[in-house]
Amino acid sequence: MSWNPPPRAYRTTLAVVTVVGLAATAAGAAGFDLFGSPGEIRSASGDARSARTPKPELAPFDLVLTRVHREGTKLVFIERVAGRAGATRPAANGKLAGSEVFSYVWPTSLDPAAVGFEEKTGTLALAATAHPDFDDTPRFDENGDGDPTNDGELWHSHWVVLVPDDACGAGALKVRDIPEGAKPKLPATWPGLPLFIDSPGYEPAIEGNEIRVEVPLKEVGFPTAFQFDGVTAALRVNGSVHSPLLCVVDVFDIASGKLTLPGQVTTTAPRGDTEPR
Repeated sequence: MSWNPPPRAYRTTLAVVTVVGLAATAAGAAGFDLFGSPGEIRSASGDARSARTPKPELAPFDLVLTRVHREGTKLVFIERVAGRAGATRPAANGKLAGSEVFSYVWPTSLDPAAVGFEEKTGTLALAATAHPDFDDTPRFDENGDGDPTNDGELWHSHWVVLVPDDACGAGALKVRDIPEGAKPKLPATWPGLPLFIDSPGYEPAIEGNEIRVEVPLKEVGFPTAFQFDGVTAALRVNGSVHSPLLCVVDVFDIASGKLTLPGQVTTTAPRGDTEPR
């Protein structure tokens, strides 16, 4: 891809590097081992920022460590923050239009086809999100009350495909829209929204300053190795509820600082481990 806008504000960096930075390999970067050790990115605390949220309230999104590694037949995605993970969620506004989504995100170098989307359609990212004004996991009843349509405020997981769209703001990203009438390839657990989004049901585990999502390797077509980064951000549903439907509006923190995807992980089994079945 040749899209290469001039430098802009902090959140613009996310969009710029997502499109052009995925070509960077960062192989051999210090601290990352492709041969069995967890790949991780350590970040300085206190560097989370927001144009709308006071700095003292950003501790739950102030990344200090981002890690992806294999444990047996699962791939484990971890983010640690300076504050209490998951402690802050968006305020409800009572309607879908204009509602906010808070998120912990792991952008990757994986092709979206690895989890069932149309290939070469953007940047595949795993995300843990919370949003009190709507539910997008219709197959799952996270709060156990018998109603699977009222759980959006609880932290839950998604695969999303991110692409740049200046309609969201100069250099900003969005979750890729599905135009009316289009029929792209989508995962079996697609929730029915006109977006490149999947609701796979991987329940985030939150303890202290850590959020953790475990992905069964047998359910996805991961290559033997890939790169990753960490991001915390706010997204917003379009006030008119049309394309672009879900925009990234505020990037709180980027683990690598510039979204260069320096984290590296192998999905092959270490010696003595078992392959996914």
